[in-house]
Amino acid sequence: MSEIKIGDKAPSINAKDENGEIINISNYKGKKVILFFYPKDDTPGCTAESCNLRDNYSLLKKKGFEIIGVSADSSKKHQKFIKKYELPFKLIADEDKKVIEDYGVWGRKKFMGREFDGIIRTTFVIDERGEIDRIFNKVETKSHSEQILETYK
Repeated sequence: MSEIKIGDKAPSINAKDENGEIINISNYKGKKVILFFYPKDDTPGCTAESCNLRDNYSLLKKKGFEIIGVSADSSKKHQKFIKKYELPFKLIADEDKKVIEDYGVWGRKKFMGREFDGIIRTTFVIDERGEIDRIFNKVETKSHSEQILETYK
């Protein structure tokens, strides 16, 4: 797992979203990007996090943020997840885990007493210059927007 630090240049992204369109992080220069990695569509924590970002989407946009979610789910699963919860942002379908590995969020996890490899819920805020501005390793799924906005007061 590579260790990304605040101030590092954000690893490049060239991956497909839920519609098969290419998302390239360099297209977001001049904007702040909330890049959130989550384990799986339509699970309790991931749904809470995504819906909290959805519910605060207008406020986040007003503050200059773009939002992109990333998981290893397929485009088809992302489409269902977006439709079911009316998510207004793009979701990268990183089935080959390239973006996930480039950002160092694949690793050993524990859940209900068992250990396994998976996506470690993490959010990176990338600044207008394409550098890592904030990293959230302890994501508060039900209040993640507030958690992010609090650091930008």
